[in-house]
Amino acid sequence: TVAFFRKQLNTTALIEFGKYIQKVFPAVFSTEFIQHEVVGEYSYLFTVQGSDPQLMPYMLLAHMDVVPASEEGWKFPPFSAEEDEGYIYGRGTLDNKNSAIGILQALEFLLRRNYRPRRSFYIGIGHDEEVSGLDGGKQIAMLLQARGVKLSFLLDEGSGILDGVIEGIKSPVALIAITEKGLLTLNLTVRSDPGHSSAPPKETSIGILAAAMSRLEKNPMPRLFGYGPELMMFEHLASEFAFPLNIIMKNLWLFSPIVSRIIERKPAGNSMVRTTTALTIFNAGIKGDSLIPFAYMLLTVSSQVLEIVKDTIDDDRVEITVTEAFDPLPISPWDDQALGVQIFRRTIMDVFPHVSSIAPGICIGNTDSRHFTNLTDAIYRFNPVILKADDVSRIHGWNERISVKDYEKQVDFLFQLIQNCDIDKLPKPHLSTHEL
Repeated sequence: TVAFFRKQLNTTALIEFGKYIQKVFPAVFSTEFIQHEVVGEYSYLFTVQGSDPQLMPYMLLAHMDVVPASEEGWKFPPFSAEEDEGYIYGRGTLDNKNSAIGILQALEFLLRRNYRPRRSFYIGIGHDEEVSGLDGGKQIAMLLQARGVKLSFLLDEGSGILDGVIEGIKSPVALIAITEKGLLTLNLTVRSDPGHSSAPPKETSIGILAAAMSRLEKNPMPRLFGYGPELMMFEHLASEFAFPLNIIMKNLWLFSPIVSRIIERKPAGNSMVRTTTALTIFNAGIKGDSLIPFAYMLLTVSSQVLEIVKDTIDDDRVEITVTEAFDPLPISPWDDQALGVQIFRRTIMDVFPHVSSIAPGICIGNTDSRHFTNLTDAIYRFNPVILKADDVSRIHGWNERISVKDYEKQVDFLFQLIQNCDIDKLPKPHLSTHEL
């Protein structure tokens, strides 16, 4: 189910995926109180009708599409789902077929036990999240909005349970992203006269564009640590650090400049403290002895930085056009009155009792959840999977994998979550370490 570009999808695989889930989850597709619909040709929307219409519904969101992968660099072919030493290798095992299949499997298990939820909920499985979600996730959101649906909360992919990922924290901690960064995709183009490479001009279009790219990479955007939920995250996790870091984290009003310099040393941390720049697609040249008349590249940065990009490049020969743009998502509630937060806390502590703290965070990537802001102000991004330091680079990288044990835990989490949502009032909140 590879998504290359928008409108360039492996539609055959998407159709086969639809047939597969109908085959392996028969109860989900045949139960009377569950309605399933195909949206945007390949995406799925499930409406699970609860027994108590007074309870406000919620939504579980995932996607079936994956980014491309070549066999080079992989221990096993990336689409073989090879199992080795307790791990399943394959593109999508962490992003995000584990969630798509896990949600349906948890529901299937409940249905086979003759369980009917009290609280209604929706399941959305998009088919093009990796290439914008405009034809899948967004269409699901628009359909629900047209029906007047309002959600108590929405849970999508995003953060996870980090074990040894945050430097200085030894115990596993659960991060639930309460927002995600915005995005700005720019097309940089340089045009010049064509000719023969034996008589080149002083500067070619490729050289001009390469110089612009170099300036962008050598001049990162300003630090913005402390202007988003990352400050709240470290305050929640302060007690997880050993001395003297715990003192520093508890006094970020004083030490935030120092902390931001430490965090930015790693790519994931750098994405939390500033708008980042990623040079993604470069296109130039057609023949070894020919000078091309133009060169272009795609640049992905966060929004509200167009002027900074122009000032950094400082070359009028580089044309800059916007191809995609959207703002950061609103920050979702994080308090004892937020139903989703309390449900997540309770379920995490039930299924992952070794987790020492649960904290809000920021999703540095973009998800389909951004299309659902008209349905709820409580959008959370959390993948109930334990991620170790080397797992992070596997997402969209080589040797993506999930352990069988971790996948079983994910299904257990979703199995418990659905049941925990069948309450009239908020559960008594669990105290995380920083609150003791």
